[in-house]
Formats: sequence, C-alpha cells, structure tokens
Amino acid sequence: METISESVVAVHGPDDARGGESFATLLRYWAWRLGDDVAVTYLDHRAGADGRAITLSWRELDDRVDALATRLTGFTGPGDRAAILARQSVDYVVAFLGAIRAGLIAVPLFSPSLPGHAGRLAAVLADCAPRVVLTTTDGLDDAAGFLASTDFERPAVLAVDTTAPVAAGDRSWPRPEPDEVAYLQYTSGSTRTPAGVMLTHRNALTNARQACDAYAVETATTSTVSWLPLFHDMGLILGIGAPLAAGAASVLMDPHAFLERPSRWLRALSASPGAISAAPNFAYAYAASRVTEAEKSYLELSRVVSLINGSEPVLPSTIAKFHGAFEECGLRPEVHRSSYGLAEATVLVSVTEAGKAPRQVAFDRDRLAAGLATPALPGAASTTLVSCGFPAGQRIRIADPATGALVEPGRVGEIQVNGPNVGVGYWGRPADGVFGLPPIDPDSGAGWLATGDLGVRYEGELFMTGRLKDLVIVDGRNHYPQDIEQTVETHPAVRPHSAAAFAIEREDGEAAVVLVERAKGAEADLAVAIAEIRRAVSAAHGLRPHDVVFVAPGEVPRTSSGKISRALCRKSYSDGSLTARRLG
Repeated sequence: METISESVVAVHGPDDARGGESFATLLRYWAWRLGDDVAVTYLDHRAGADGRAITLSWRELDDRVDALATRLTGFTGPGDRAAILARQSVDYVVAFLGAIRAGLIAVPLFSPSLPGHAGRLAAVLADCAPRVVLTTTDGLDDAAGFLASTDFERPAVLAVDTTAPVAAGDRSWPRPEPDEVAYLQYTSGSTRTPAGVMLTHRNALTNARQACDAYAVETATTSTVSWLPLFHDMGLILGIGAPLAAGAASVLMDPHAFLERPSRWLRALSASPGAISAAPNFAYAYAASRVTEAEKSYLELSRVVSLINGSEPVLPSTIAKFHGAFEECGLRPEVHRSSYGLAEATVLVSVTEAGKAPRQVAFDRDRLAAGLATPALPGAASTTLVSCGFPAGQRIRIADPATGALVEPGRVGEIQVNGPNVGVGYWGRPADGVFGLPPIDPDSGAGWLATGDLGVRYEGELFMTGRLKDLVIVDGRNHYPQDIEQTVETHPAVRPHSAAAFAIEREDGEAAVVLVERAKGAEADLAVAIAEIRRAVSAAHGLRPHDVVFVAPGEVPRTSSGKISRALCRKSYSDGSLTARRLG
C-alpha cells in the first residue's frame, strides 16, 4: 500500500496541493511546502480580556499529529471511533487530525463541562461506541468523571497534549481510500437520539474545496477566523477543513469568548488580512448591538473577504443592522455571503455570488404561506427573504414534501441535494428516507438527500423559507415561525433575539405558542404586554397565540452555539419544565 511519506512529493508537486485523500495527507503536504508558516492560532481569552495567542506552524502541527497517531495505533485499529471531548483549542485540531491519520473515525464532540448538554453527550457516546476518548490534560478529570457516570463500556482516555514526539523518519502512514468514513458529524438531538452523519474523505475534501472556491480561501493570502464550535459542521470545515484544502491559516477562539464580548471576533477579523468568517444570523445582530463605539475605534474591516451568514434563516434587518454598525470601520456590503447548508451534506450547499450584496425579495406573505412565491404588491403584507444563492458544486431540486414530485419554480417545497459532498448515511441506522432518494446517479451510485428544509427557486436563486418540522400550522394555514418572532420582538418588553414561536398539539388541533425573554429593565406589566403581543400577532398574521410565555433572560433553550432551538422550546413547554419558570 502506498504511504504518505512515499508519495507526498510525487502526488503534490510544487504546484499541486489537491492530490491527497484526507485532511491528514493534506497536512503533510502543507508541512512540506509551508514549513514554519503559522497554520493555526488559538486566541485564549480565559486569562485576560485581550486573549493570549497560541500558535502552531504547519510543521509543528504535522509533528504533533504524527505523535498522536503513533500513540493511537498502539491500541486501536482502523475504523475504531475516536471521540474528542475537549474544549476549543489547538489541541482539538491535533486530536481530530491525529485520529484521521491513524485510520480511525473521528467523532468531534465537546467537553463534558459544557452546561446543559450532558444528556446529548451520553447519547452520542452510546451511539458511536468509541474505542478511545481524546481530551487534554486539563480535561482529564471531567472526561473520566463523565464516563464513570455512564453505563456503557468505557473507552480508553488519552490526553493529546502529553504524547511524546516520534523519531524523525518514522513518518509513513497508509493513504486512506476516498470512500472510507473519515468522521461522524452528529446532528441535533433535541427531539430524537442524535444521529451521526457518516462523512467520507471524499465528502469532506469535496466540500472543503467547494467552500474554498465559494468564499475565496487562498493559499497564504487569506485566513479563516472562527469562534464556531469545532464540533459543529460549519465550525469544523471553516476552522480545519478549508484551511487544509487551501493551505490557509486558521484563527480560532472559543464560542463563550464571543458571547462574552463580541468585539473580540471583530478585532480578530481586523488583525487577519484577507479574513473569512461565518456565524449564524443571530450572531451578527448580537455583535451589532453589543460592540461599543469605543471598541469600534480599534476595528479595520476593509480587508475582510467574506462573512458567511448561515445555519438559520437570514433576516434582512440583521444584514442592515450589522452593516450599519460597522460601515464606518470599512466593512463593505458585498462581503456578506448568505449561505445554505446542513450536516448531511458535510455543510455547504449554496451561496450568494461574490462581489455583490445578497439579493432580497419581498414576497406576498399569504401566498408564500400557501406555497407560492409571488412578489408583494405595494401595501400588501409581505415577507422579505434573503437569497441563499446558487449551488456550490452540487445539484439542488425542490420537491413536494408529501408526494415527492418535483414542483415548478416559484413553488415552495422541500430542498433536496445531490452531489459528492453528501454523506453516505447515519451511523448504525437506516436512512429513514433521508439519503439515497431516486433517481440514482449511475456513475456515483448516489441518490438525493431529503433535507427537511423548505425553500423555493425564484429567478434561478434558492430562497430558504424555513424548516418543515418548524412550520406552525393552525386552522389549515401555514405560518413561518421567524415571521411571528420578528413581530413579537418589536414589543419593548421582549428581549432582542429571544423569541421562539412553535406549535403544540391539542385535542382540537395545533395551537401556536410564543416563548420570549423579558427585556432587562422593562417596566411593562406582563399581562398588558402579553395582550399587546397577541393583538400584534393577530393583526399581522391572522393568528392568535394560544399562549405567550415570558421567562427571565437566558432561560429560552438554545443550542451549544447560542441559537434558539424551537424543538427544545416545544419539548420544555410540553413537559412543563419551562412553564414552571414563567414570569408573572
């Protein structure tokens, strides 16, 4: 079998950086070509507001990955799972790449100390049955204590920052097959047991290169800057995958560091020429509202290349607010890149064109709810959607979610995707009608992926309208929850970016519930505020909420990246655990 050390120069000649079959082989190539250039920087804000930069060069990263892979091969075998239970750090990058170089299936997860996610972590570990857990010295106690509380077979636990260097020359590794599973990307487990998407080396490398092409990630001239968790699909591809595909530097920080002080993210963008970054929609609004005028004086954003907005519907008001807040810092409107993607497709599916601001279209609200995208007439109730652009190297179609039949352009349906970046299924379980829908491509043997997302093709561009499971259907009418939430958040008693609208089952059918956090310092009587919110929603949407629940700031359930989880809100409301904490 050909090895990395035997073939790296032959496969990756001086002008060819795309011949490897895994992220680990690409690392070996860039270590050979870029050597002492900085590969990854972690901005550690635990010890101070300004953060301490911890860096690894390409050669240092490659050496550490070699050392870990050598240690792992002493007690694991190809295909064993290596779960990463560590905080955001350069060590996390070493753990992920070391597992892949050793021929294991990496399972990027999170430290057991992450609040509120112990149940999800236990479910994932039970599902993937790791042979080894990778962590750091300062995380050993947390990992060992958590594993001791579980009832499944305990894996070995290894601190990746204690592995000894390997001797020079002992650096040969088998090259993996392109269609071997590289890692498991676990999806949300808010309403079911988390599902691990099986992503092959071909899937991961294809999508990483699609991201490089889409967002202009280039060797030695750009850098990615990310606070997104490395266990999330976009965080992993932006923070590890795309930099390895292009030979670009990666700058990482912890999600908590961003949430604590969003100016840290903007300062990292300023300090990184040719910066490319990504965040969910809420984070742009959060940064615009929290960064002070004094903090803006330190920002220079004219050199930012791409700011990706994805993972939840993009709101026009957010784009306007963020650009308005940082235009004086040199931010250009065309760097905003609205995108659509999901873990089952590695991550990236579509993106708006480079060099121009994302297109916005005001659609007739009632017709859109009925499944038809028609521009709104002046004075009519409208919903403005932001385009998610065009496919980034794969194919997209829109199908009727009930029948599976393709719908005409301008009709809302389920977004379905086909391409080499689409995963091969869920770990240890049938596809459940998600992967491999017909027709099957005769060359690749791949079918179509049912995303569960609703969207429409309008004048050639993809517009996402919402999640199929999040639709609020009352009295036979469809309501998109984000529309209701925007109306609710105009009330001064509601904390910005805290509303969640969802449907519950009642004996007489579905009913709408609105959950919000009370704004700090709000003086309004909550009974009056609830009545006003009901009237506003009724007037704007023809829908009277069954219940409006106020809770304290920070009480609305969110995902580990800070996004509001409507599914968790629905679950907490239904089991009474949330309504027990309602105010008023």
